Amino acid sequence: MARFTDRFIQNLEIKPLRYDVRETDGFAVRVAPSGTKTWQFIYTFQGKKRRVSLGVYPGMGLKEAKEACAKLRASLERGVDPVEWQEEQERKAEESKRKEEQTATIVQLVEEYIERWAKPRKRTWPEDARMLHKDVVPRWGKRKAKDVTKRDIITLLDDLQDRGATITTNRTFACIRKMFNWAVERGIVDVSPCAGIRPPVQEVQRERVLSPDEIRTFWNGLDQASMSDGSRLALKLQLLTATRKGEVLAASWNDFDLAGKMWTIPVDESKNKMAHRVPLSVQALEILERIKAISGDSPWLFPSRVAGQHVAETSVDHAVRRNQEQFGIGQFTPHDLRRTAASLMTGMGISRLVVSKILNHVERGVTAVCDRHSYDAEKRAALDAWGKRLQAIVTGQADGNVVMMPVRKAGS
Repeated sequence: MARFTDRFIQNLEIKPLRYDVRETDGFAVRVAPSGTKTWQFIYTFQGKKRRVSLGVYPGMGLKEAKEACAKLRASLERGVDPVEWQEEQERKAEESKRKEEQTATIVQLVEEYIERWAKPRKRTWPEDARMLHKDVVPRWGKRKAKDVTKRDIITLLDDLQDRGATITTNRTFACIRKMFNWAVERGIVDVSPCAGIRPPVQEVQRERVLSPDEIRTFWNGLDQASMSDGSRLALKLQLLTATRKGEVLAASWNDFDLAGKMWTIPVDESKNKMAHRVPLSVQALEILERIKAISGDSPWLFPSRVAGQHVAETSVDHAVRRNQEQFGIGQFTPHDLRRTAASLMTGMGISRLVVSKILNHVERGVTAVCDRHSYDAEKRAALDAWGKRLQAIVTGQADGNVVMMPVRKAGS
């Protein structure tokens, strides 16, 4: 029998085969060939030799392991199998945790949802946090999450519509529904109060495409618009590259090979979770030079005032909404710029396949992954042509000849 000390445990020899070292009354440590040292309680119950793993050293220290072993030994002395006793304790702990979670208030649920689900998965988590703290926490913050009813949800949605919110009502409802579905998965509530409720506002898919005249007015109007230089340049870069607003605003200088005229959007920032290579036209490179002049030493193209972060996506949305009347071209959103670029490129004769590659649409089929980088040349030619066309539009020059791009079949 050995007398356990931390030094003794640390100095145990690692052997080709696992082995046990015992102290007293069944307290032992098992040493594996990998070097892992696991605390054990070895005992006999109803004529059968059994063992219980207590924890791994040094995560579980010597004192903690002895205390755990003493509890199991006391169970054995009472005539209860320590394995069954331990399982019962774990069941009780799980039940206690479940009861505690089911007493969670709405404000606790909101914070847990943002930290554990939204932040790790959504670039737009600040918008989720904003909506929940604006319309949910003030109304139900102190109530238990499990006590929120379907009628509560419907009343909230009615109030949002009554104050003039339209699409925002749908977005808020989608966020609340996701939060409660997540709460069901976590055992915080048994049933989501959003079940069976449809989005209150019927949405019509947007098909807004700016005409060349509207593009000219918008582009030249940016210089007089009431917004930051960063917002102006972000919108211009988005139109030139046909990328998503979030991909532009979350871009890091490390993603750019300016000498090679290529922007690689990493998996984490791509909406469809696939890396995307964006060839840079002369016009896009000029915009990047202007962005670099205002971003300074920041790793981000568009740094936030909060240290270590890029600007939020909503900042550009708000900037566009504030200046809608000044632009004088009717209502539009930043996402319409991406659709506009794609539409005008196909109108120039650029194949839909190449435009789809530029837009980084999800592909299907056996060749989808292997085929992704094989269209760099076609994408570069298309975006170079689009850059020239856009320059002609915004300067009021003739649009020039229609650029016909060769169509290549997928996989060829």
